[in-house]
Amino acid sequence: MRVVHNVGELSFDRNSVVTVGSFDGVHRAHQELIRHVVARARERGGRSVIVTFDPHPKQVLAPHKDQIRLLSSLEERLAICEELGVDIVVVLSFTYEFSRQSFREFYERTIVRAIGVSEVIEGYDHHFGRDREGSIQELLQMGREFDFTVTAMKPVTVNDEVVSSSAIRKHLLEGRVDRAADLLGRPYAVRGTVERGDGRGRSLGYPTANVRVADPAKLIPADGVYVTAVRWNGASHYGMANIGRRPTFGGRERKVEVHLLDFDGGLYGTRLEVKFLRRLRDEQRFDSTSALVRQLDADLAQARALIQDYEKILRASPGGAASQHS
Repeated sequence: MRVVHNVGELSFDRNSVVTVGSFDGVHRAHQELIRHVVARARERGGRSVIVTFDPHPKQVLAPHKDQIRLLSSLEERLAICEELGVDIVVVLSFTYEFSRQSFREFYERTIVRAIGVSEVIEGYDHHFGRDREGSIQELLQMGREFDFTVTAMKPVTVNDEVVSSSAIRKHLLEGRVDRAADLLGRPYAVRGTVERGDGRGRSLGYPTANVRVADPAKLIPADGVYVTAVRWNGASHYGMANIGRRPTFGGRERKVEVHLLDFDGGLYGTRLEVKFLRRLRDEQRFDSTSALVRQLDADLAQARALIQDYEKILRASPGGAASQHS
């Protein structure tokens, strides 16, 4: 897959199948759309082109930019596009000045005249351009004018819920990471570097990795204790994570701390990917460390039982546990 940051780096190709969007999370609906783009490009003997933006438009246009929480970094979006077989991803720098383009200006200048296009495929609710003025109807009119096909994808539902980035954010902020995974098509994950902590977890018999999440705009699920799968150094491990401020010890800073099950090794300075599988409980304040340890022992027993069930499901699914846990 080729990644470019300026349409001037591309040769013009009239036989391009294109989609435009932020694709935050690259959830099940995004994946279906992108697969359709790839399939149509192959049918036409052309190239599949994804046009996306960095930073996310909300990080530029939202009135409270510091409160924006994203489901995926650019790195994560690109990795999934590559897995889906995309030929080219165009990553355009999103600025306030860029946002002042009209729908028509953008599509004519960037898609029609710079990239080249035979077909545009978008979601059913696609809006774009200054003040989100453009829609599928305007795009259909442009398609007739410039001789390209326009396809609008139908909504994707899971258990009668329409898949959307906003729905996934709501589930995560309320701790329903398993429900978010249903809509994403994979467990929600954060990536970061392990920083040295105060060593308190080790003294309790539950050593933890203090994960400094790489992207400050990345959404962190609701405070609480979770069953996790952790990717480290090319291998996968199950674990328990605590998100919160450690009220038993008077903590103030919100942290993501992970205890890897059946693991003994050094993690400081290394990079982890933490996938959230299931929420066990709220974060709590305990009156003593012994009460906390008793609760952690109970959490561990519950986590191991859930992991056994999770492994059974993976083994029964297409591809098996090895591919889905990687």
